[in-house]
Amino acid sequence: MTALRQRKGSKGKEPPLGAEVQSQQSTCCTDHHPETVLHGDWSWGAIIWTSVGWSVSVGLGLLCCIYMATLHENDLWFSNIKEVEREISFRTECGLYYSYYKQMLQAPSIQEGLSDLIHDNLTESKRTINLLQRMNIYQEVFLSVLYRLLPIQSYLEPVYFYIYTVFSLQAVYVIALYLTAWLLSGSWLAGALAGIWYILNRVDTTRVEFTISLRENWSLPFLALQVTAITCYLRPQLTALQQVLVWLMYVTTFCFCLTWQFNQFILLVQALIIYTMDCADFLTPAQVTTMYLVQVCSLLSVWILQFCNSMILGSLVLSFIAAALIIRHCQSGLKTGSPLARLCKLLLHSAMVLLLTFTINYLAKKALHLRSDEHIFKFIKSKLALGPTRDFDASLYLCEEAFGLLPLDTLERLAGTLLLYPYALTLLLLSAMLVAAALQNLRPEGGSAEEGKGGGEGRAPAVRPDVAYNLLHTLFYGLLAFSTMRMKYIWTGHMCAVAAYGLCGRELWSLLLSALRCNSKVMLRLVRYAVPLLVIGCLYYKFWPKLMEELSELREFFDPDTVELMTWISTKTSTTAVFAGSMQLLAGIKLCTGRVLTNHPHYEDKDLRERTKQVYQVYARRSPEEVHGILRAIGADYVVLENSICYERRHGRGCRLRDLLDLANGHIMDGPGENDPDLVPASHPRFCEAIKTEAPEAVPPAFGALFTRMFQNKTFHVYRVKKKRKNSSKSSTERSATQ
Repeated sequence: MTALRQRKGSKGKEPPLGAEVQSQQSTCCTDHHPETVLHGDWSWGAIIWTSVGWSVSVGLGLLCCIYMATLHENDLWFSNIKEVEREISFRTECGLYYSYYKQMLQAPSIQEGLSDLIHDNLTESKRTINLLQRMNIYQEVFLSVLYRLLPIQSYLEPVYFYIYTVFSLQAVYVIALYLTAWLLSGSWLAGALAGIWYILNRVDTTRVEFTISLRENWSLPFLALQVTAITCYLRPQLTALQQVLVWLMYVTTFCFCLTWQFNQFILLVQALIIYTMDCADFLTPAQVTTMYLVQVCSLLSVWILQFCNSMILGSLVLSFIAAALIIRHCQSGLKTGSPLARLCKLLLHSAMVLLLTFTINYLAKKALHLRSDEHIFKFIKSKLALGPTRDFDASLYLCEEAFGLLPLDTLERLAGTLLLYPYALTLLLLSAMLVAAALQNLRPEGGSAEEGKGGGEGRAPAVRPDVAYNLLHTLFYGLLAFSTMRMKYIWTGHMCAVAAYGLCGRELWSLLLSALRCNSKVMLRLVRYAVPLLVIGCLYYKFWPKLMEELSELREFFDPDTVELMTWISTKTSTTAVFAGSMQLLAGIKLCTGRVLTNHPHYEDKDLRERTKQVYQVYARRSPEEVHGILRAIGADYVVLENSICYERRHGRGCRLRDLLDLANGHIMDGPGENDPDLVPASHPRFCEAIKTEAPEAVPPAFGALFTRMFQNKTFHVYRVKKKRKNSSKSSTERSATQ
């Protein structure tokens, strides 16, 4: 296991709530949005105040970038460790993705590098696959090409060019959150507070410093930029800039989709938000159609770049958008009639959309013979107790903490930085206002979004469309985060912007001051700027010493067993040798040694999942002949056994890898505890244990005849898989490989 050791030394007839103060917004010299100057406000106050706001956003972004890079250096002593140690530090799937960046740089030319990726036969033995189609690695391709073209090779190592780019995206992330809070509140103090909260809640907002290559670290900054573009697009006074913003939404959505394989599920949630706003009459028909089409065009652009990846065409989000647009076109009188009639129409409308969505999706998957994403739906079914819990693929996800429910200590940490309290209050007040506005829109005399969208002819809605979108965004993704902890990083970053808007926005303070009967122009301005400054001061006093202490804490990368394994593979095995083992370890072997793999952590392929399950039989109760047949059928020359998996203690009973294999094979699990009545005792000992304990004089020497130990240390055991000499054994080998 990798370890770190201490380094020694260094709507309605009445005006909506807050409408009065909104009308005064343009008269406040200190209340400017980031796009103020673009609308022709060339006063010195506007120019100076807006320039200061933009400068603070860039400063906070750079501060976050430097902070993350320093933590990474201090944790690993990255600048002083060996190259193999640097590569091992790219853990699990991160190592696999970084290996393609390294492969592109080592290729004789860019064209040959691209050809090797399109016709790859190293990632999966006995198979030639198109990596650009199967995986989201265009960012590695782009960076490798950029590094080769720029004159920086002499003073910047490739690995630093890579990690500095990822850390720079964190600066983009902070700037995007800053701008969103600024646009919502009208004060760049909200943006500053959002950026500070993001940095202070680093544990819950990002994990970039120790999982650099993870796809979400590339994609979430673009998602945050997309939310900023949508927020700006939905602002009523931006008619002159809407075409530019539509293109900006497309570019950011495209970049987000291109860099993360889970893009379709994130966009599905976003499509549901748009659908909800449409049903509640917060958006005009043109806005709804535009935002849907931006999503569709972005996904289809990625589909083309990924060589017609069928997973995109078979995605639920495309089916949902098609269904929503079709049903919406067929039901022109949806928003007419009495409130009860409209509500009944909306319920019927939603039922028809869902029915058509699943119909289109089912037909699309049947036509495309698509099974690549079925493990995700198995996981969702199992999580909701709607399907079998013995499924190996679903259980792999369910047993990982990252895919479990959000731990309560997350909320404790968020409360400790004073983020949770203003966020919760903002959420409650805005939700009440949103429900009231939605009910008002159901009335025949209630103004629609189109009426109140802008200009002087209509009145302002009680909840602005940009505010409504961000509220629903934080609600929907908050539910996703509570159900699956790994998705919290989408939610917690946006939390910072919403909480900052709550403290600096006009609407909420106007509501609270009106309830206290002291709502005046002076008091409103005072609390809007005094409270955020007070919070920033408290955060500085409480956390600045802790940050300095954290930055002074020095550690060093320390994983001698893995270094020893990689060195042995690089020096003692053929460059064409094929290795079998755990997904996480094989990703490191691919990066450090360039050897051929049998399986890997990118789990979005049906055949690969079946192969991985077969390779993992080395940790199940299977006979040596069966395991040997499986490994030979997939071309493995060596198999690496890990003590941390064979004798696993990290998970409890029922979630250890050997337990998942026993359940999938119908065998009784190890240790004391209950077993399902249909499980039976295995007829063979556990392979990973028995192969290490067989005596040399054993008769017959079952393991010795099929496997030869080539390397071992405290963590790893490597065995060469011998070739069977008897032709009669061929049929039994093929039979066991399909079990």
